[in-house]
Amino acid sequence: MSVLTKVGTVVLDCADPAALAEFYRKATGWEVTYSDDDVIYIGDGSGPQLAFQRIEGYEAPAWPGPAKQAHLDFTVEDMEAAAEELVALGAGRPDVQPGDGEWVVLTDPAGHPFCVAS
Repeated sequence: MSVLTKVGTVVLDCADPAALAEFYRKATGWEVTYSDDDVIYIGDGSGPQLAFQRIEGYEAPAWPGPAKQAHLDFTVEDMEAAAEELVALGAGRPDVQPGDGEWVVLTDPAGHPFCVAS
């Protein structure tokens, strides 16, 4: 039997938890499940949550670059439509796009890379 049986939360470091939580809340449709001055959690009640934690002196990861240590992948029905909507919400769309069109790399407002794929 494994000791770790389920992912509860993925936590992203950032300078402004409220702004980053609002971006992902709009992108996912999830609701805030916990909030204080330094951390905000969002979720839909059926699986892992996302949390956004204030870090003093936060520096965004670079894409592409070695500072990226993890990223989120989201499954969508229409990759290009989702990418356009996410950019309208504040995501960035880097010039470097590996994967031969199998996915789109975006960056959230705090600079974390994430991908959308069909």
